[in-house]
Amino acid sequence: MMLNDPDACYQALLSRDGRFDGRFYVGVSSTGIYCRPVCRVRTPKPENCRYFPSATAAEAAGFRPCLRCRPEQAPGRAPIDATARLVQAAVGLVEERLDAAWTVESLAARVGVTPRHLRRLFEATFGLAPSAYLARRRIQVARQLLAASELPIGEVALAAGFRSLRCFNQSFRTHCGMPPGQIRRSPVDADGSGSFPLAWRAPYDWDAMCGFLGRRAIPLVEAVVHDGARPGYRRVVGLRDDQGNGPTGWVSVTPGDHGLTVRISAALLPRFPAVLARLRRLFDLDCDPQEVGAVLGSVAARRPGLRLPGSVDGFETSVRAILGQQVSVQAARTLATRLVERFGGAIDTPWPDLRRAFPPPAVLAAQPAEALAALGILPARARAIIGLAGAVERGDLMLVPNADVGATRAALLALPGIGPWTAEYILMRALSWPDAFPEGDVGIHKALGIDKRAEVARRAEDWRPWRAYAVIHLWQHLEDGHEP
Repeated sequence: MMLNDPDACYQALLSRDGRFDGRFYVGVSSTGIYCRPVCRVRTPKPENCRYFPSATAAEAAGFRPCLRCRPEQAPGRAPIDATARLVQAAVGLVEERLDAAWTVESLAARVGVTPRHLRRLFEATFGLAPSAYLARRRIQVARQLLAASELPIGEVALAAGFRSLRCFNQSFRTHCGMPPGQIRRSPVDADGSGSFPLAWRAPYDWDAMCGFLGRRAIPLVEAVVHDGARPGYRRVVGLRDDQGNGPTGWVSVTPGDHGLTVRISAALLPRFPAVLARLRRLFDLDCDPQEVGAVLGSVAARRPGLRLPGSVDGFETSVRAILGQQVSVQAARTLATRLVERFGGAIDTPWPDLRRAFPPPAVLAAQPAEALAALGILPARARAIIGLAGAVERGDLMLVPNADVGATRAALLALPGIGPWTAEYILMRALSWPDAFPEGDVGIHKALGIDKRAEVARRAEDWRPWRAYAVIHLWQHLEDGHEP
């Protein structure tokens, strides 16, 4: 592990190499501040440096975040192995509902391990026990929300998971050395929204990401916009449970030189960690393109900054995948628009072309197949959508990142109208599974210039564990008009 080699960490610090951004953090004993390894401030002396696996570990050791490099912006790590996915599953639950009364026992039960094992995993990954991680994360979230919004301090405390304002004030003073009100920044957006930065690892092919999402965007719900030098993205976001309960609002995303700026509507601000986590997955901001490229080789050489598009709502993406079976992309968009107009909830946004939330599983599960068929959806696909919605509503199917891949694949294939290609596409997008591979995909065969499925499968073995990235690269080859 790199942290066991302080000399290597210091060399990375000297080089400000973006490959190490988010892989470790450096605390400077002479200032009491911790930074990302890419921070542009003067490099401290090696004897004043301490290295940490996470921002929460640095703060637990008494270091304050650098206001210049903003450690909370750093990209994370894409979870590949089982251990990493278990930890990220637990972290994902916390990010979705930081205001919940989480305990080590309740978190462990949700991810299917013992509390003792979860403690070991957290200590190995973050250098902290789950309870300490949670306490630090709540302070981080409160600090971000105070700086980016005008929410009353009492609402900030509740959003960060504190049960009383007194407890919040005391904890904030202890960890930050100042009262909560002192961290307020002004001005903030007049409509009550808040803006948050998200970093990526270069290179990042933003135009290709917007092209992929734009071709598949569901009108009324999301849009890629071209009102500036570079495209932007905005959409309706529902932080709802499977019954449709929970806040709904909007986000607007604009690119910069080193990452994104995300504007979040006032309705979603108390749950902004969940919003940012979903957008990190949608835009695949935790990917290390050099790590992927080293495995894919020539397949990734033309567009080294390509990412694996994820999902804001796994159920929405899965329904969209079913609608896209054996029809053109435009035909699938037309059907999705009709579905949203008929069953989606209305919402006000600053943009007239965004005015619907995608219908939750409970709404579609309650429909007869004839209601969907009346929209032009083939009866078999209508039944597939209703079956999928019912499975999600009952809790038989979890369409979220870090869900068990094997169990999810089996549950999908057991549903009517969902075959291997659709199941793998859902794993690739809704679960952000980097090794998903839709065998038999016509585009893959065409891009490779190979007809035999067995030969493509053999070739794909060389791309593990990044086969889904190879798929995106091959589809992009076709989009760019390249010959095999």
